[in-house]
Amino acid sequence: MTDDRSRRRRLRFATEVLVLQLVVVVAVVVLTSAVFVRIEVTRLERAAEGTALAIAQSVAAQDDLRTEVTRLSVDGTDLDRADLADGPVQQAALDAQRRTGALFVVVTDDRGIRLAHPDADRIGRMVSTSPDAALGGRESVSWARGTLGESARAKVPVYGTGADGTGVGRASRPDVVGEVSVGFARDRVYDTLVEDSVPVVGAGLVAVLLAVIASVLIRRRLVRLTLGVQPEELVTLVQNQRAVLGGVGEGVIATSPSGTVTVCNAEAARLLALTRPVGRAVTDLDLPDALAAMLDRAAPTPASATVVAGPQVLLVDVRSVFRDGLDLGRVAVLRDRTDVEALSRRLDAVGSLTQALRAQRHEFANRLHAIAGLLDVGETTRARAYLADVQERGPLRYPVQHADRLTEPFLQAFLGAKGVEAAERGVLLRIGPETLVQGTITEPGDVTTVLGNLVDNAVTAALSGARSSPDQPQPWVEVEVLDEGTTLHLSVMDSGPGVPGDRDLFARRSPGPRAAGDDDRGSGDPGQVHGLGIGLPLSREIARRNGGDVWLADRGGPGDGGADDTTHGAVFCARLGGAVG
Repeated sequence: MTDDRSRRRRLRFATEVLVLQLVVVVAVVVLTSAVFVRIEVTRLERAAEGTALAIAQSVAAQDDLRTEVTRLSVDGTDLDRADLADGPVQQAALDAQRRTGALFVVVTDDRGIRLAHPDADRIGRMVSTSPDAALGGRESVSWARGTLGESARAKVPVYGTGADGTGVGRASRPDVVGEVSVGFARDRVYDTLVEDSVPVVGAGLVAVLLAVIASVLIRRRLVRLTLGVQPEELVTLVQNQRAVLGGVGEGVIATSPSGTVTVCNAEAARLLALTRPVGRAVTDLDLPDALAAMLDRAAPTPASATVVAGPQVLLVDVRSVFRDGLDLGRVAVLRDRTDVEALSRRLDAVGSLTQALRAQRHEFANRLHAIAGLLDVGETTRARAYLADVQERGPLRYPVQHADRLTEPFLQAFLGAKGVEAAERGVLLRIGPETLVQGTITEPGDVTTVLGNLVDNAVTAALSGARSSPDQPQPWVEVEVLDEGTTLHLSVMDSGPGVPGDRDLFARRSPGPRAAGDDDRGSGDPGQVHGLGIGLPLSREIARRNGGDVWLADRGGPGDGGADDTTHGAVFCARLGGAVG
């Protein structure tokens, strides 16, 4: 039942196109033909009336006929039918009828009595139609039905002659002594109508044939362009597309096989900062290099990558679309992971603080026990000295060298937590001598993301150049923090092997397969420590939003890395505007 309905729907679609085309053409042909026939009929009728009038005028102007009709129209003249049937008036009328092919030529006297008629038996009788107009001196044309049937007829007056038998001009207004009536049969009038209509009918048939051919070609093109989708399904597809593209929280951008953007919903335009991208080539849009490469026809699909577009971090999935073996282009789905990435890094910082508090909980408990023991044994003076030392140094002791150089509470806690995490991995975190923060951190989110990413990368870099024997120094990371008004300056240096000179650490990562086990922190390859993931591009974008920046100050190599070190790794600097209040 479903197949039958689908077949009827498809046939209805094809039939509607054909029938609609044919109906329009046939309607135009019929209307045109009707107008032509009407105009032609009117023309033939006017021509027949004019011909009848001309013949009637010619017959009525004959001098012999006028003289005879004048003689016969004298009041009281007795009309002899036999004489009239063989008389000159009848002969003149019959001659005119034979020459012109008229249906009839009738001549009457001034009373409307027939003096000549094609049927001799009707001579001497009153005419069947009113002669008043002609006997009143007026010429008339009309279509009327008489004894010989319907005809186009003309009636003209016959003017009398003078007493001497000479003609008198119309200017003297002689008396009307009779009338001449000439008629043409309807069949004779329309005998050329069929012949004249043949070209029109032929043109109409050719137009219908062309309409059939055009309908078939249009149907095939519609099927090819719509991929066989029925009109009802097209409406549903458009509704669903608008509902889906407008309702989802993900960006969708589709391109044709030629590289032209065919679909771009509002979310994709927002994430990529595009203005009216539909109809434009991908190469003409300011897209991230990674996304543009994925949309290129030469790139393999499916493909997935994390792309930094302005301040957003996007997870991009690209798929090719095919239907019945036909390449329809590519579709890219964009998911905004900016908030997720920022939240993840903040949660990492919270987790680090939690681990640091948990690690130091025993130390705090031991100090309380020590104070309680001193008080129990009466060593009040030593207990007070111990409390003074705790008050000066704090209740917790983070594994951060020179931690006393940093007094800002948020930075002290955050770097203390990072120090615990670094110590667990065998790396020493220390505060540099140029550290001085007198204000208070007002943008902890940005500071956590930028400083946390730089410290994590530095710890990984320090481990990549870690000592292979006890005689080598412990790997380290040095952080310096300095505030200048509302701007916070950061510097992170590590003891790693440095950054190769041919690597662009802040370039947006190109799409490609990722090996198992790889993450944003890189593998054991020193060249892959910095700039492998999205941390550095994201940190730079965050810093630049408020007029700051993140840059590589030193790629590393031989130098003064500290009192006991002769080398140091990479040095990264950051400037965060509005981060200090």
